[in-house]
Amino acid sequence: IDEKDLVDDWLGNIRGDARETLRSNRIGYTDLAQNVSAKTVSLRIRNPEDVDKAFSELKKLAIPVGDDVFGGFSGNDLDITREGDKITLAITEVGLNDRFGSAIQASIETIRRRVDAFGTTEPSIQREGRNRILVQVPGVSDVQRLKGLIGETGKLEFKLVDPSANAAEVAVSKKVPPGNELVYSSDEPPVPYVLKDQVMVSGENLVDAQPGFDSRTGEPIVTFRFDQAGAKRFGRVTQDNVGLPFAIVLDNAVISAPVIREPILGGTGQISGNFTVQEANDLSVLLRSGALPAKLTVIEERTVGASLGADSIESGKKAAIVGMLLVVAFMFVAYGLFGLFANLALLINVALIFAVLSLMGATLTLPGIAGIVLVIGIAVDANVLINERIREEVRAGKSPIASVDSGYSRALITIIDSNVTTLIAVLVLFWLGSGPVRGFAVTLTVGILASMFTAVTVTRMMVAFWLRWTRPKTLPL
Repeated sequence: IDEKDLVDDWLGNIRGDARETLRSNRIGYTDLAQNVSAKTVSLRIRNPEDVDKAFSELKKLAIPVGDDVFGGFSGNDLDITREGDKITLAITEVGLNDRFGSAIQASIETIRRRVDAFGTTEPSIQREGRNRILVQVPGVSDVQRLKGLIGETGKLEFKLVDPSANAAEVAVSKKVPPGNELVYSSDEPPVPYVLKDQVMVSGENLVDAQPGFDSRTGEPIVTFRFDQAGAKRFGRVTQDNVGLPFAIVLDNAVISAPVIREPILGGTGQISGNFTVQEANDLSVLLRSGALPAKLTVIEERTVGASLGADSIESGKKAAIVGMLLVVAFMFVAYGLFGLFANLALLINVALIFAVLSLMGATLTLPGIAGIVLVIGIAVDANVLINERIREEVRAGKSPIASVDSGYSRALITIIDSNVTTLIAVLVLFWLGSGPVRGFAVTLTVGILASMFTAVTVTRMMVAFWLRWTRPKTLPL
């Protein structure tokens, strides 16, 4: 996270809050300015008699932050001082650390929403140190597109274009009229616009953004929808400024500046700007996921090559094969023909796991392979319970058919109970875990459900066919 960008944005908010506080209390001021290097906002009070009141009101802008070990606060986010008629609001180290913590957490959630929309699975996104985030994403072919999605701040603003200013002349002279700003478009070559400083509506009021196509031209567009507060503000602005251009600004670049032809009162609108289909999709993802609190800069990038991936898969395959051979050998030695039925069901179980994972479009990572290996070991538990129950019924003197029927019926409740308790634990892992933990939980959940089906239904069908075909006097158990 760019510290300068974070501080600059925060100082802008402090400056706006200070201006609003003094205006609401009818206190005159001058020289309101921010200093990024010193991390301060300073101003002077016009009337010496208002200095005490202004200082008292501005002190209310300081907020206690930073929980200490006793559950209290370790300081304020702002240090507000005065010297004569000059009042200075300075960001404290405690406040900056707290701001960084909040910004990191907000950035992680925003990145997660963007990466999930990218169509990948099992992303690992975690904090490193004071101002760094580590993002690990398996199964990505277009790395540059992913970096673009993560790195874009996604700050959306709607501003009025000043019709009285000549943008071309301002761009040459660099003399921007007071209350305005010079912003360029994202076109090539960029087109200058003179916009009014005030943000009429911001992206914070967006609740949805989706890619689409213009019904008249067929060009890719992005449609958006505001919440109730944003819809009212957007409707009021468009109603009061019919006939004037209204700029849509993303990350300090004008995407488009259409003329308001009629009031837009429904809280919905569209953004057009000669997009490709992919650009419209990416822009909708940026807007839906929300803006990052500060600019992100990629400082290191690593790509795991296919050779390492192949080694990992090969190791996982060896573990799965060895585990399956040992389980198959044990079941066959312990239960003979009934063990063979259980082994066939185990093969069907593994096939079902891969079928469901393929249907979900999941990326098979090492934690996922570990989940499958574990499922191979526990998948035959139900068959062990059933076979032992059948043995007990045979010892009690029941016929083969009655023993099998009773064994499956009486073991069913125990099988369900044991698997449900395991499922509860796995679902908690999926709910509270992230990244590799979730991948492990997904494969284990699919495997447990598949094993319940194969152990109870598939093996019972095999045994029923065998009993009907051979009609044995005794059971080979």
